[in-house]
Amino acid sequence: MRPLGVLAGRPGIGHHAAPADPLDELFDMVNLPRKDTGLDGVICVSTAQGQHGPRVKWFRDRPSRDGACLTVTLEARPRVLNHGLPERVAASASPRVGSWAELNREALLRFWHEGLSWSRDEVNDFMDGLKKLP
Repeated sequence: MRPLGVLAGRPGIGHHAAPADPLDELFDMVNLPRKDTGLDGVICVSTAQGQHGPRVKWFRDRPSRDGACLTVTLEARPRVLNHGLPERVAASASPRVGSWAELNREALLRFWHEGLSWSRDEVNDFMDGLKKLP
């Protein structure tokens, strides 16, 4: 078991109100940098939010709510959608971002559907189990 506070102190971990027992915190998103994915930029992974289907987002730099990004759907046939990136950046990043999402599709879908109820340890296990691209 990781010491309390390690996960909350990791960059890119999103969480809601702190409950009485810190192990019961709700985590709804994770930002994964290059060391976790093998990709330049940051992958933002979330639990089910809004009215859209399962997806991940890739940001060239730090994620932001309205920042330019690629969105990769987690369908059987994933689609990579450009949201405001220069075309040459999107065209260059799309194949690897799509490959990473496809490589990790099962785990990403599990997090999408079940992650909101996961414990701190389960979120850590999820992040540690994701496969990196070379």
